[in-house]
Amino acid sequence: MVVLAMLSVLGLLSVAAVLGLLLLLLGRRRRGPKAASGPPGPTPWPVLGSLHLLGSHDNPFQAFTALSAQYGDIFSITLGSAPCVVVNTFELIKEVLVTKGSHFGGRPDFIRFHMLFGGDRNNSLALCDWSDLQKTRRAISRAYCSPRFASAHFYNLDTVGSCEVAAFADVLRRRAAPGQPLDVKPLLNVACFNLFTQYMCSKRFAYDDPDCLSVVRTFDEIFWEINQGYAVDFMPWLLPAYAGHMRKLSSWAQYIRGFIMANIVTEHENTLEMYGDPRDFTDALLMHLKEDSSMEWQHIIFELEDFLGGHSAVSNLVMLTLIAVVRNPRVGERIQREVDAATACGSRHVTLFDRASMPYTEAAILETLRSASSPIVPHVATVDSTIGGYEVKKGTVVFINNYQLNTGESYWSKPAEFMPERFLSADGHVSKPKYFIPFSTGKRTCIGQRLVQGFSFLLVASILQSYDVSVPEGTVIHTPTACVAVPPDTYSLVFTPRKNRESSGL
Repeated sequence: MVVLAMLSVLGLLSVAAVLGLLLLLLGRRRRGPKAASGPPGPTPWPVLGSLHLLGSHDNPFQAFTALSAQYGDIFSITLGSAPCVVVNTFELIKEVLVTKGSHFGGRPDFIRFHMLFGGDRNNSLALCDWSDLQKTRRAISRAYCSPRFASAHFYNLDTVGSCEVAAFADVLRRRAAPGQPLDVKPLLNVACFNLFTQYMCSKRFAYDDPDCLSVVRTFDEIFWEINQGYAVDFMPWLLPAYAGHMRKLSSWAQYIRGFIMANIVTEHENTLEMYGDPRDFTDALLMHLKEDSSMEWQHIIFELEDFLGGHSAVSNLVMLTLIAVVRNPRVGERIQREVDAATACGSRHVTLFDRASMPYTEAAILETLRSASSPIVPHVATVDSTIGGYEVKKGTVVFINNYQLNTGESYWSKPAEFMPERFLSADGHVSKPKYFIPFSTGKRTCIGQRLVQGFSFLLVASILQSYDVSVPEGTVIHTPTACVAVPPDTYSLVFTPRKNRESSGL
């Protein structure tokens, strides 16, 4: 009886406490607005968090889009033990990347990222946390990676591009047998690598150079890797199960580093003239290293490696554009009409200066970027902040749902269709809506985007200038969703010379 009486008293006290708490909360609400709290989201499971919710979709960003219908434009989700927030509208994305860019300048601390950059992901420009050092490194590269139109660097870029396009056209002419499939991606990898190494390092390689073929294959493997997600990213205690994979990543990175040192950096060091003008980007990096005591050797070598690795983005984008042309022959035909008009029916190769008169070709590449919906590297909150009025704690991973921006019906008409025309204004000029941000936006926007767009334009236009592109009969093409990478071993294409092009030599 005594025990029952005590329980009754405790029960009454509990009820009183609850009622008191409710009255207190109501009183606070009357006195002023409720303090901000975290975004809504699914209740996490032990250990897994909400990783199980991503498994029923082809990629995580499709899952994020589906979850936004349930939880709203911004929601929280726990992946493994990592607290995350997903933003799904342009207004919220702009708040993260632009308005409060200084609050969200960090990057996820994935073990894979460390393995690829000498044990410290902050050696990478794209995967590092924002800092004064990274601002300096970006400043060094800006003149080369974002050359102003008609500047000396732009003319050099055009010269390099025109020469390599001619070399690639010659190789393609010798290797593309009419009607026969060609594994063209390795050739594209070399062409794109040469575009970057010539422009940035004054160095190029033969298309049959076995060392070059090996290193561009390794770069391509890394590009595919960066575009994938793994459970160990959010559950680092799984590392023992991924030990072999991590060793492979580290060996790839060491191999690339050794190649760049032996074939590019050492030659530049031995011939560097400190008191003259830099011959190229590599010289500029080495000169800055000697002049700036805050810069260290690894900062320079990894920066060069980062930019040279950009060639993989170009070759994969070109492959995706060619696949889009195969799926949509009318697109290829219109590009061919445009390139014929710009080059006097094929009397010369395409140049960067032709971009202004070939808006549809550029629109087709933009439409490829839109339909691929390549993920933007996640950001991390470096301070306690808010997004859309919700609290976001320091250390929270913020996912930018670029897939929703690129495929949502509230942004695009018939988003499932491949329509380059959507990037053309009424008067026929290239027009990009403000919510189209394939290279991100704000202070962490991709600094090499002009190189990617310019070089991909040259290659796509020059290929279609001379060839009709198709696949072997019966081939069914499947490309990854929300991904700008295609597997290193991918589809072979058929290159059929266009009529009246054989005699022109193009």
